[in-house]
Amino acid sequence: MTLIITLVVLAVIAFAVIAIYNNLVRLRALVREAFSGITVQLRRRADLIPNLVKTVEGYATHEKDTLEKVIAQRGNATAAKGVEATAQADSLMSGLIGRLLAVAEDYPELKADENFQMLQNELSAIEGELQAARRYYNATARDLNTRVQSFPDNVVAGPFGFGTEPYYEDADESIQTAPKVEFNS
Repeated sequence: MTLIITLVVLAVIAFAVIAIYNNLVRLRALVREAFSGITVQLRRRADLIPNLVKTVEGYATHEKDTLEKVIAQRGNATAAKGVEATAQADSLMSGLIGRLLAVAEDYPELKADENFQMLQNELSAIEGELQAARRYYNATARDLNTRVQSFPDNVVAGPFGFGTEPYYEDADESIQTAPKVEFNS
């Protein structure tokens, strides 16, 4: 009888370990898939940049420095490896795109150009999808990290090589504080 009870307990423990392991594998796969979603959106954005730069170049020839920086960063953004490096390259590219669009503000005929408007709308749509991809990644990383750090999953996670995943964070410290608003009388 003791042997049967021992076998039943061992079987329950084995099934629990298998269930936990399979859950951790599923969560890790979701995190990897989510990060892949970010890189797809970054690639779409990077592929759009040359068209946007060419359109702006036609109107703003003396803004060559800004345009060259955007093109150079495009290569860095697509070559980044890992969550932290990708987030940093993404942040730099976002800043340069902002500068590029600021250049466009100085050229009313560029802002009215149908091609530029189409590219700007496409960029806006990609940025929205990129935000959604970042949120999805962080949600899947949170779910995996919670399981990896919680009992009894942490007992299984360590020996099988599961660890926490970094969050996709924006390195721009200016977004961490509220903007200062002043009303002059």
